[in-house]
Amino acid sequence: MGMPQTPRTLLEAVKFFSIPVNCREYMISRRWPNGVKCPQCGSESVYFDQSRNGWECKTRHPKRKFTLKTGTIFEDSALGLDKWLPCVWMIANAKNGISSHEIARAIGVTQKTAWFMLQRIRLAMQEDENHGGGKLGGDVEVDETYIGGKARNMHKDRRKRTNTGRWHGKVAVMGLLERNTEGRSKVRTRIVPNTKRWALVGKMKEHIEHGANVYTDALPTYSSLNHLFVHQFVDHAEEYARGNVHTNGLENYWSLLKRALMGTYVAVEPFHLFRYLDEQAFRFNNRTWNDAQRFAAVITAIVGRRLTYTQLIAADARAV
Repeated sequence: MGMPQTPRTLLEAVKFFSIPVNCREYMISRRWPNGVKCPQCGSESVYFDQSRNGWECKTRHPKRKFTLKTGTIFEDSALGLDKWLPCVWMIANAKNGISSHEIARAIGVTQKTAWFMLQRIRLAMQEDENHGGGKLGGDVEVDETYIGGKARNMHKDRRKRTNTGRWHGKVAVMGLLERNTEGRSKVRTRIVPNTKRWALVGKMKEHIEHGANVYTDALPTYSSLNHLFVHQFVDHAEEYARGNVHTNGLENYWSLLKRALMGTYVAVEPFHLFRYLDEQAFRFNNRTWNDAQRFAAVITAIVGRRLTYTQLIAADARAV
């Protein structure tokens, strides 16, 4: 008997993954499409142990026994895949994100556990050189924004005799959007220490192909870029677009991002912000896919990505 039809909706996913054999067969199809292999040595000579729902490699070496979770974001989690997989489905397909409190109520775990689950899933949604990375080319919009901060902090601190200013408590985020005439524009966001030239232009050189068409606003930081790119800018004090010269795509993306951050997550610690940026960028870049396709893309990317709770709450969490 073949594998049941892959779910297409959240309701179907909850029912489908409540059956252990469905979880196993689906995960095998995404992780090992050509047959189960040992995560340690890569050998296909393995046998399935029904009693513990796992495999053992016939080649003698340490860590011969493994399960579907071994070497993935699910590793060492006591929760079953019947909870993990619907959680992945929800965060991969919720346009404005989904809070840990909502996940906790939906699948019956504590808010702390749900928050940890979401952060591990966001790691699988992260784009890097090994997971869809590479430089952007063609027509690329570049813009920056600030996220966070409170109105009560926008004042002059007389005790320190420093002007905290309108950006006090905010995090600078740089966005790069590669246009596509078929409506499949691709966005990439990075946290930057400030909006000075060395910070922004450095990121542009890192993520944009030399000679690409680059469109920015009139921020002085972006002046004299023609030795690197074909650069044109629009002055928002006078106009918002001049033909193809505009940053409207990124302005739209900033609106979607901030709606999710302020409406769903409310408060995000600065050192965890990059995880939420990865989440939103994943959904935006795959917006033309259906729910099952986005879910499958996340599941495919769970291998080789590990995040422990100690790493998550460490002071240098941004490096993970």
